Amino acid sequence: MRHDKAAMVIDLARRLAASAEGLTLDEMARDMGVSRRTAERMRDAVFMLFPTVEEVSDPPSKRWRIRGGLSAFEQAPTATEMLELTKAATALRAAGEPARAAALEALERKLKAAMRSTTLNRMAPDLEALVRAETIAVQAGPRPSADEAMLTAIRGAILAQQPLGFTYSRPGAEPRRRSVAPCGVMFGRANYLVAADRETGRIQTFRLDRMSHVAAQEGVAIPPPD
Repeated sequence: MRHDKAAMVIDLARRLAASAEGLTLDEMARDMGVSRRTAERMRDAVFMLFPTVEEVSDPPSKRWRIRGGLSAFEQAPTATEMLELTKAATALRAAGEPARAAALEALERKLKAAMRSTTLNRMAPDLEALVRAETIAVQAGPRPSADEAMLTAIRGAILAQQPLGFTYSRPGAEPRRRSVAPCGVMFGRANYLVAADRETGRIQTFRLDRMSHVAAQEGVAIPPPD
């Protein structure tokens, strides 16, 4: 098997190990950018290399997954992947997002702690050189900041499909208490909550820096399916 095909088989194995519900042949073909027949051959190659592959019945389709994850050998990150993680954390910290930066920095430490010492020692010089060679350009102007407690409340409401209540303040207007079905958060020049108004059902955006007293509420609030 040629090197590029072997790399694709390993990539497919990682995808199967990362999916809790498993992947169908059509999903494998789509994710790997190959034909269905090629996906079948790659799946069979994964069978031979990873005996922990299991078939999951999901009528009218079949799914396959690898339970228990992969070993550190198959999962060792590359210097480029670690560089991008480091840069992402640096960019967040430079943009005034220390909590989000700390989360990525903790992930980086966990990855390094899980790596074999020989792999880490081999990667270290390349990673150090790349970090020195690349930097983050921070745009001038106001920098948005997302409060960690607020993000925790929003994420908790999204996962539990609960209503989210908060006080929203607009310039020149009286603060108003809102109750919404949270859909997600957009991070950028300003950070926004995307949510459906529980009275009108209309999708709206709310700037996080104008929100206060944020908390999940009792009940169920499912975002629109689209």
